[in-house]
This record gives sequence, structure tokens and C-alpha cells, in this order.
Amino acid sequence: MSETFDVAVIGAGCAGLCAAIQAGRAGAETVLIEKNGICGGTLTMCGINYPGIFNAWGKQVIGGIGWELVRKTLEETGAEIPNFSKEEMTCHWQHQIRTNPVVFAALADQALLDAGVSIRFHTMPGGIVRDGGLWKLTLCGKDGLYDLFARVVIDCSGDANAVKMAGYAVNQPESCQPGTLSVYAIGYEEDQLDFPALESAFNEAVKKGEVLPEDMGWAKGFNRGFFHGHGGNSNHICGINAADSAGRTRMEIAGRESILRIYRFLHRQPGLENLEFRFGSGECGVRETRTIVGEKTVTVEDYVSGRVYDDAICYGFYPVDLHDEKLGLDKRDLAPGVVPTVPLGALIPRKSEGFLAAGRILSSDRLANSALRVQAPCMAMGQAAGAAGALSAETGRNPIDLPIDDVRNLLLKHGAILP
Repeated sequence: MSETFDVAVIGAGCAGLCAAIQAGRAGAETVLIEKNGICGGTLTMCGINYPGIFNAWGKQVIGGIGWELVRKTLEETGAEIPNFSKEEMTCHWQHQIRTNPVVFAALADQALLDAGVSIRFHTMPGGIVRDGGLWKLTLCGKDGLYDLFARVVIDCSGDANAVKMAGYAVNQPESCQPGTLSVYAIGYEEDQLDFPALESAFNEAVKKGEVLPEDMGWAKGFNRGFFHGHGGNSNHICGINAADSAGRTRMEIAGRESILRIYRFLHRQPGLENLEFRFGSGECGVRETRTIVGEKTVTVEDYVSGRVYDDAICYGFYPVDLHDEKLGLDKRDLAPGVVPTVPLGALIPRKSEGFLAAGRILSSDRLANSALRVQAPCMAMGQAAGAAGALSAETGRNPIDLPIDDVRNLLLKHGAILP
């Protein structure tokens, strides 16, 4: 006999994790389906363990379940709780919060179990079809295929895989932002390196085809920040859309090829004879693949103006941050006092039944998406989708037909900060 759940969440990254916890805490029978063996997505698997941004212009603007998990991780590890009263926001990276990914993942597991969520690691959806008013999900586990049913599906895959399987419209750009394979570089003293000589040698190696300019970061070439940051979120894997398994495979292989090229080059440079690379991530971090076609779409004009939607369910604060393999970084800071918002309609695939989507796949244009794709707003969007999913399952209403005050009141009950 197949199991039936109120809510099925696909993907346990920052959005899906918060969606599942919120739905479970709201009393919905919830299942969380994740291809890896760990929650957290980019925070735990991709070396981007500095979520942001939770504050803007001297106040906290994102709270709720995502912030709860980050705060508990900081407390557990004895790290300093950040000061959200700082009003200077142009150096946005200074407001990202270094978070221990090992402790975060363990606390996330506990929060899911405490919320009554059924966790299915090492599992992926192979098919999603409408069946008698429910969604039938064909899942692939380690022992093969099996079915379960859900009243509501929430796609937090990062790639709109579930939305596409269900037959709803998605947007897939011709050119995507590059991915990154983070490594941790050790075995050298930065102050003993001859950077002009390194840059000259790097440029010569580029001419010979031994390395690519983006192997150390931007396509513009040599990146001293690689050494200061001991690798980290530095390189760029360009020209690949990792939305499906074939594209993801190409990106993972290309990422390791990039790391090998730069390691071979650096290892023969003076002062880097003892260089060692250690994995900072288990897989490439992906910035962009697909977005849904939603009931509403957030445009860059909406975003930079701080438009407050009538169905706004969270804030999102980050500069426009479009990585381009040819031009470098298109970064546009928000004007003082502006805090963008996200509407519930951008989390609902157009003309869908019992379906939501959250995280970087929200309905948005490329420039708005380049800001909303980061971890703190994804956490907030995930929690909002979880609340709407639980209410939809309880009432039998489609998410688009839910009274917005009911969604907002449920979010407030669970610590969210609303526009």
C-alpha cells in the first residue's frame, strides 16, 4: 500500500529544509526527498557556508526557521551572534554569517525529526503525475522504484525538476551564470608570494592553454583573492547548464578539470611547492539553471524599487549579483532604505494545482534572480512555501486561492519577519 502525505518537499537545500520543517510544525504529514545524504544544499555540500543576508539598513529583515537554525549553530559552536544594527550595507559580504556546516546539518536533521518529517535521503523523483486529486510521485531509492502520494508538492530542487516533471512551464536561459567548485588551499604563506611574478606566469600559462582565465575566478584573469581566501568560492565553471543530470555531470567533471589545471600550474611556482588542495565541497555550487513561470514574476525593476506586493510573504536583501563569464560581475547595490519583497504568486507555477516552488527557481527575471538566489531569502521563501503547502493540504484549496492573511499569520506564529 503506497503512503500518502499532505506535503512532499523535493530537495533539502536551504529552501526545502525550511519548507519541510514549517509544514511539519504546522501539523502536515510531510515527506522530504533529497538526492544527497545531507541537508543544507550549498551551505553543506558546496562550501558556501556563510548564509546571508538576514539584515538590512540597521534591522533584521529575515527571521523564522532559517535564522533559527543559523543562530543555534552559532550558539552551539560559541560563535558571535552578528550585530544587525549596522546600517552600512554596500560591503554586503561583511554581513554574511560564517556557519559551521557539520553542526548546521546535525541540527537540521534534529529539527526535521522533531517536526515529524519523514526524511528520504539518497532518493530522487522519477515521475510526478496527477492522480485522483493527489500527486503520484514515483521515487528512485537505493533499492529501486516506489510510489507515494501527496496532496501538495513543493519543488525546492534548485532546478525546477519537479515543476518540469509535472508538466508546468519553466524558463531556461540560453547562457547561465557559471558554477563553482570550492577547494581549500593550504601549504603556503601569502606574504611570501611574489604576486607580480605569479600574475605574469599565469598570463603566460593562459596563452599556452595550460589554464583558463576563469580557473582562478573571473574571466578577467589572475585573482589574488584566491590566495587570500585560501581558494574557497573562487573559480568559475562556464558554459554549462546543470539543470538535468547530463548537464550536472558535465559541470562536475569540468570543475575537477579546472581544479587540476590550476593545481598543476600553482604547484610549480616559487613559494607554492608545498601547496595542497582539500575539498571545500562535495559538488559544484550552481548559481542558475531554470526558473518557474509563476502566477507573478519578480522583475529587476520590482526588486530594486523595493516593491511591496499585496501577497508579500518575505523580504530578500542582496545586491543584484550576476556573474558573467565574459564581462565579469554585474553588481548593483540597492539604494539606501530599499528592502525588496517576494510575493506568494512567484512561488506558484502558473495554472497549477496543489503545487509550489521555492528557492532560486522562483518566478523572476535573470537580474532579480541573481539577488534572490542566495541562502537567506531562499530560507524565507522555503518557509513561506511550507506554510502555504500545509494550509493548502488542510483546506483543500489551491495555494493561489488561500487567504494571504492565513499564510502570513501562520508564518508569524513560527517566527518569520514579514513586509
